[in-house]
Amino acid sequence: MHILHVVGARPNFMKVAPVMAALTDRPKISQVLVHTGQHYDVNMSDIFFQQLAIPAPDVNLDVGSSSHAQQTAQIMSRFEAVVLKHQPDLVLVYGDVNSTVAAALVCAKLEVRVGHVEAGLRSFDRTMPEEINRLLTDQLADLLFTPSADGDANLLREGVAAEKIHLVGNVIIDTLVHLLPAVVCSDATTRLYLKAKGYGLVTLHRPSNVDEPAMLRQIIGALAQIAADLPLIFPVHPRTRQKLAALSLPMDDPRLQFVDPLGYLDFLALQRNATVVITDSGGVQEETTYLGVPCLTVRENTERPVTVTLGTNTLIGRDLHRLRKETQAILRGEIRQRHIPPLWDGKAGERIANVIASWSSR
Repeated sequence: MHILHVVGARPNFMKVAPVMAALTDRPKISQVLVHTGQHYDVNMSDIFFQQLAIPAPDVNLDVGSSSHAQQTAQIMSRFEAVVLKHQPDLVLVYGDVNSTVAAALVCAKLEVRVGHVEAGLRSFDRTMPEEINRLLTDQLADLLFTPSADGDANLLREGVAAEKIHLVGNVIIDTLVHLLPAVVCSDATTRLYLKAKGYGLVTLHRPSNVDEPAMLRQIIGALAQIAADLPLIFPVHPRTRQKLAALSLPMDDPRLQFVDPLGYLDFLALQRNATVVITDSGGVQEETTYLGVPCLTVRENTERPVTVTLGTNTLIGRDLHRLRKETQAILRGEIRQRHIPPLWDGKAGERIANVIASWSSR
């Protein structure tokens, strides 16, 4: 059986790693890793690949950044040739980036079977490009691997046949579990002059938060107020840094420290040792739930509701007064008990490999 894995951004690599590893030991399975080049990440060094135990991509489409339509079209055009050359039995796509839906569309036209890892997640907000990618990919997929039971329910409600749906757990947790022992080698906290459990970590990138000048100004104001009681560290994407500079916002407050983006191990070390994480990232909501770190999400909705119902996540929306209030409650020790969701145990990749092996033998 010949499998193509399609990834487009660093979070995809973290999801593909446990699946590739689990399939490596399976007889009569060959694998090819295709990187669309949707996002270029300077932190994806050789060490990153070594730690994830995955090879460098076999194919790089070098698409680069552009508008959603242009990027999706370029991926489709370039990926079609790859599929025709390799003639895969199954193409596995990951998450909800443009590469995910683009590859699924190409495969649907060429009648190649598709498996979607991290299927069934829904924010129910169609203004999010990722939501459109999720909806379309799940309608095209032949195998749908869900991280939590709400994903199964969403798919069934949308008319996906039950026999296509497989609850396997969360592959991003597989990678977290795999890399946690290496976190002790990170000197991120000492390098940034931070004390374990004596700071908050901030990560914001969604357009609704960083592209609206008024909202970004309010967020930075709220963070400055929080930093008066709890030092904050904010790894800032270059694009967000440009937005901050355009607003002439002060970036020299020693208690609100803006730093360049970090590698995954350093970022994981900062998450693990933080008092609270303030974010708008879906993956961070999952990681903090597993790590037991309080998470305040500056979004109106989440496609990962299990992090709210069982985990450490609280949706703040755009209510920055509530952001300050919830942070104060955490500093007072008012932290609700968290539960790790079922099957978030570091073995999702193995479950996916088992399903594929069973499916291929039919």
